[in-house]
Amino acid sequence: MAPQDVSGHADLLDNGLDNGFDNGSQGEGDQAEIKAQDDAALLVRPDNPVAQCTGQNLANRTFQRTMGYKPVLHRTYTLFENFATTFAALYFVGGVRVTFSTGIAAGGNLAYWTSYLVTMVFTFITAAVIAEVCSASPSAGSIYLWAAEAGGPRFGRLLGFIVAWWSTTAWTTFCASNTQAAANYMLSEITVFKLDFPSDTDSVNFRAVQWICTEVLLAFAALLNFMPPRYFKYVFWFSAAVVMLDFFLNLIWLPIGVAQTWGFRTTHEAFMTTYNGTGAPDGWNWCLSYLATAGILIGFDASGHVAEETKNASVTAARGIFWSTVASGFGGLATIILFLFCAPDTETLMSFGSPQPFVPLYAAVLGDGGHIFMNFICIFALWLNTAIAIIAASRLVFAVARDGVLPFSGWVSKVNNGQPRNAVIVVWGVASLVTCTILPSNVAFTSLVSAAGVPSAAAYGLICLGRLFCTPTRFPKPQWSLGRWSKPFQLIGVFWNGWVVAILFSPYAWPVTGENLNYAPIIMAGVTILALISYFMMPESAWLPSDRITHFIDSKGATETVEEVHSEQGPVHR
Repeated sequence: MAPQDVSGHADLLDNGLDNGFDNGSQGEGDQAEIKAQDDAALLVRPDNPVAQCTGQNLANRTFQRTMGYKPVLHRTYTLFENFATTFAALYFVGGVRVTFSTGIAAGGNLAYWTSYLVTMVFTFITAAVIAEVCSASPSAGSIYLWAAEAGGPRFGRLLGFIVAWWSTTAWTTFCASNTQAAANYMLSEITVFKLDFPSDTDSVNFRAVQWICTEVLLAFAALLNFMPPRYFKYVFWFSAAVVMLDFFLNLIWLPIGVAQTWGFRTTHEAFMTTYNGTGAPDGWNWCLSYLATAGILIGFDASGHVAEETKNASVTAARGIFWSTVASGFGGLATIILFLFCAPDTETLMSFGSPQPFVPLYAAVLGDGGHIFMNFICIFALWLNTAIAIIAASRLVFAVARDGVLPFSGWVSKVNNGQPRNAVIVVWGVASLVTCTILPSNVAFTSLVSAAGVPSAAAYGLICLGRLFCTPTRFPKPQWSLGRWSKPFQLIGVFWNGWVVAILFSPYAWPVTGENLNYAPIIMAGVTILALISYFMMPESAWLPSDRITHFIDSKGATETVEEVHSEQGPVHR
């Protein structure tokens, strides 16, 4: 077959299937029409590179039908966009900035960087396990499906319910808390320029302004998600570019400013000093440093949520999860080392008295003009981070609604131009309501968002646990496989994420009072109870039936070849 004929068939598959749903009724597309288009696409030659790539896309669509889904989302994104989803969502520079003072307070510099090294290794291992599961099951909002499939026919439905509730809570609250972090950078200028306006969260006037800024930024981030896919992919590119710009500006500009002001810390001061700013016993104070380090790299499942929109997802999404986590991990390590040498002594850092202490730090070393530019980069990067978080959260909500579980599921799961735009509206609405809790009390908002990281870590551990004990051998072979390392990595993932959850449940300061109480365990328990209630009240036929899970784990998942699929329908004519 001539090359131009092959590319024509490739267009039929990649464009016919993806763009065949360009109107509001695409989520209701006819199954027979999709099947006919797939059959036409099967006529390509498998020994042709274009045809091979096309066959891999078809295998991913075939997997979706194996799980009972019709492929209704666009399939536009490549490895870079998938990589950038997690890379931008983790935003390692911003993560270090947000957790730096917390990490220093819990054990000092020595605890912070050593705990981060441990966090890097075990998070990479966990990401590898999750990437392997994603390779076998790449679909939108797939983390609860991974849990259900890892749990097998016996426990899969229970694990799927729990992780669906956990992850939805995690991503929607993260959208709210991340946007508030951007607002805090903006409002920290009150302290820098000594404006006659309160900068303390105890002030209702400050909280009102904080709420307005947060809601505006959140709304614009949600609006960005309505861009057509061919344009939204540039948001991924731009987000990754801004993260790297932030990193290199700090790497180059910050040392120059520090050298001209308070000077660098000595090697001993940067690496070997200890500090107890939590009031906890010394041993547990050191352990609390993991509260800061673990939070930097939680959320790497973001790439999996856009797997259904990624070409060759069974390989590409798995690579996106793992390598974006590795890149963010090493970037975070470089940022931590940089800040340890450039930050002032602990007492000075803690005395800045700003919602975000790095804003007055930048002001002190870079001057008014320099720090305003850096602050703009921080705010802009966090805003793009929120837009990426919304795309991940909306795909999760879309996946649950597609199963008919949510109220108004038909409307929520409706797809327009290959995008679940109504699911974006739902995520924006819930995140906006969470943000409203800033108004009555800062403690109320902090309590709600304190659970943002815990459910994700718990979900990772639960998936590892399911793979280790429930489906140790009965699971589709993924294209991105860990081989003999799979079982050891799953065991490590169980213990590591259990440790992370324990740390995130711990009080942050002693003595414990109502104001500094960590509400994450309470919120997590409440969400889990709701998950259990829905599990027992919802009939099995309505969501995640065991026979569907059995059908998947006994299949070849997303690795089924085009020839095998077509052989069930008749001979292939070439």
